[in-house]
Amino acid sequence: MTTATAPAALAAFDLSLSEDQLLVQKTARDWAQERLLPLAAEIDEKGAVPRELVKEMAELGFMGIDVPERWGGAGSDAVSYVLVMEEVNRACASTGVILGSHVSLACAPLLRYGTDAQKERFLAPLARGEKLGCFALSEPASGSDAAAMRTSARRQGDAWILNGTKNFITNGAFADVAIVFAQADAAKKHHGIVAFVVEKGAAGFTVGKLEKKLGIRGSDTAQLHFADCRVPDAQRLGAEGEGFKVALASLDGGRVGIAAQAVGIARACLEDSLAYAKERQAFGKPIAELQAIQAKLADMATEVDAARLLVWRAAALRDRGETYGPEAAMAKLFASDVAVRAARECVQIFGGYGYLRDFPAERHYRDAKITEIYEGTSEIMQLVIAEDMLGEPDQ
Repeated sequence: MTTATAPAALAAFDLSLSEDQLLVQKTARDWAQERLLPLAAEIDEKGAVPRELVKEMAELGFMGIDVPERWGGAGSDAVSYVLVMEEVNRACASTGVILGSHVSLACAPLLRYGTDAQKERFLAPLARGEKLGCFALSEPASGSDAAAMRTSARRQGDAWILNGTKNFITNGAFADVAIVFAQADAAKKHHGIVAFVVEKGAAGFTVGKLEKKLGIRGSDTAQLHFADCRVPDAQRLGAEGEGFKVALASLDGGRVGIAAQAVGIARACLEDSLAYAKERQAFGKPIAELQAIQAKLADMATEVDAARLLVWRAAALRDRGETYGPEAAMAKLFASDVAVRAARECVQIFGGYGYLRDFPAERHYRDAKITEIYEGTSEIMQLVIAEDMLGEPDQ
């Protein structure tokens, strides 16, 4: 669906939630509020999400929420996935990014491009939450320009030899399975890229430094190193030269997840600001009665709802089997902007207390910014949307 035809297509949309989706939403909200929210500040302070929380998400079916039951998942849909992502990220964005990277960037490419043998061996334990996955695309010298990657893949009999370094890999330190992209033929540029499934413990595969980040501090972000790492051809994901296609398709789904994360963070800003404004007294009355504060709250509420609807539309398109890349880009572009703006206003409403680590506003501020960067920067999202509008062919 191109941008030019979007208004007509929207007339056929019903974004009301089914009973199953409402149950998923309630389950996620109850768990996030009761178990995750009370630990969010501690997770941020200590820089680690307790493993038992990831295990609990697995038990609830979140780690394979949209994977068919045949392959160990909950058998839900993309809309259910974004509902879970919003609730988890409203409570703790660090936990949210662990979930999102695992579902969108590890499970999804295996589900779409994996053979039955690969799904049985790798996807099923990932979907059950028995193993954790990551997505290794970015490199020290290539972020948005993924086709410029330097990690190489050299064919050797029935195996491939990988050499190179991957950067900014969410879940990289603890993942059991990595979806890795490497250049097999530099002359072919993006048409020479191949995708692989690489297991933790493979000879020549090591974890490098862990990054110290502004926000989402509870999730690990690591470098991954490959030094003559031998990967059997049976672990190639998709056809030779199809790796860039695998990456782009995975990123479309990942962007919907990050957009949902941004909505969750923005909602946290709104809800925390509203609660504080009702309690904080100034000029003899709660600051919620001041028009300046009311205007901020009204704008935040409107933008959170608008962002959520964009996310739901992209997810619904995916569930219908329709093209949703431009809509995913719109959702991520707008929702991430909303999250950053809501976080700024949240700090402003809290005033001096918003600058203190004793209150959640400054954490929201730090967590929000990354949504404008990973899974494609806001500038890349604008390019994706514009290319769809102009009808430009894929590069």
